Amino acid sequence: MSDINLPDSWLEIELSGVADVSSGIGFPLQHQGQSKGEIGFFKVGDISIAVKDNNGILENAQHYVSTNVAQILKGKPIKAGATVFAKIGEAIHLNRRAIVKTDCLVDNNVMSVKAKLGAMDKYVHYFLRTTDFSEQARSTTVPSIRKGDVETLQFPLAPLPEQKRIADKLDTVLARVDACRERLNRVPLILKRFKQSVLAAATSGKLTEDWRIKNVDISWADVKLEDVLREKPRNGYSPKAVDYETSVRSLTLSATTSGKFIGKHCKFIDESIPSTSHLWLNPGDILVQRANSLEYVGVSAIFDGSINTFIYPDLMMKCRANERILTSYLFIVLSAEATRNYFRENATGTAGNMPKINQQTVASVPVQLPPIEEQQEIVHRVETLFAFADRLEARLSTARNAAERLTPALLAKAFRGELVPQDPNDEPASLLLQRLAENQGITNAKPGRGRTSKKEAI
Repeated sequence: MSDINLPDSWLEIELSGVADVSSGIGFPLQHQGQSKGEIGFFKVGDISIAVKDNNGILENAQHYVSTNVAQILKGKPIKAGATVFAKIGEAIHLNRRAIVKTDCLVDNNVMSVKAKLGAMDKYVHYFLRTTDFSEQARSTTVPSIRKGDVETLQFPLAPLPEQKRIADKLDTVLARVDACRERLNRVPLILKRFKQSVLAAATSGKLTEDWRIKNVDISWADVKLEDVLREKPRNGYSPKAVDYETSVRSLTLSATTSGKFIGKHCKFIDESIPSTSHLWLNPGDILVQRANSLEYVGVSAIFDGSINTFIYPDLMMKCRANERILTSYLFIVLSAEATRNYFRENATGTAGNMPKINQQTVASVPVQLPPIEEQQEIVHRVETLFAFADRLEARLSTARNAAERLTPALLAKAFRGELVPQDPNDEPASLLLQRLAENQGITNAKPGRGRTSKKEAI
């Protein structure tokens, strides 16, 4: 907790002073699976779906029970407007909060918080989004939070009209943040499509049409991939790994799945590999994944690691360009969507049996081969366009990080009394608290210049 100054018209109290905290009930299997009924019954998974797909509104249950079953289970429905969240397990660390749309039941892995005054529901909900419950979780084998952990949260109580202004403002600005985040999340796919369009134009001749106009008597040859390799593609070897450092490292699939060589994804082996073995990798070798999911089968990467340090596994094949093709242009051909589709269409196996491509499939890839001079021009243009895309990706990463910080920053500002202006005509929080306390005694109320809530959570 940290000391801050709250507005003079605010109070700091325990959350239990303005809200009721309760846990869910057991949900026996024999009562689950009903798609219709009088009362919706929600689980932790429903909360995640609501947060990800429905702006945190929990309204469509996967399970329903009758009023009679609810009585048998001794379940008291929580009221519409309550905020619900996971109270046990790793889901606590996700810090997801949802608001229930109608009266419902929740299972015993869920906790609910309902404001004593319905007009405060949304304000209480937004406050709960500032609290990192993973910090509240008990240090046990299975993380959990207790009712008392939530009830004793220090709650900044604003005047009721200001609570509404804060909640309305958060509705507006957080909707904009979410819309911004959604737009940013679409950019990676756009950039991926852009890169594939560049590769398609590069391997079809469209990218350098203007270049050929200035360079007459240029023609392309229709060949197979094996025609531009020093030798046929060869499978690797997957020996048993050891848990100590040796002089020989064997790559794993993760070393090339991104389309770039990442040397840290390897394992040590304690075997002698002859210096003349084809297994040794040298800079400029291209590795093709011959077995993986359909999304990644055939993905390639240029090896740029140390000479005679790495060998490659049986799940990969190695290709070396001959004098007819530049290594960088061969990589463009292998990375183009037409080639990737060729690999997918000719892969054997099923979802349960990892799809594979064989040496003949790789060797028979159709290649439209320009002369070396045009290959050089193509590589230059592709690298220029990809560098532009990479700069956009870097800016995108910065923008996404900034967008992720906006929500907790806005919530923190709201509960310091800085998001909307105070109105001196508002009834102070002390009078609101007095009305709420008519039927229940409240202690630990502090005037505005007190301490605030727990650490803000994303």
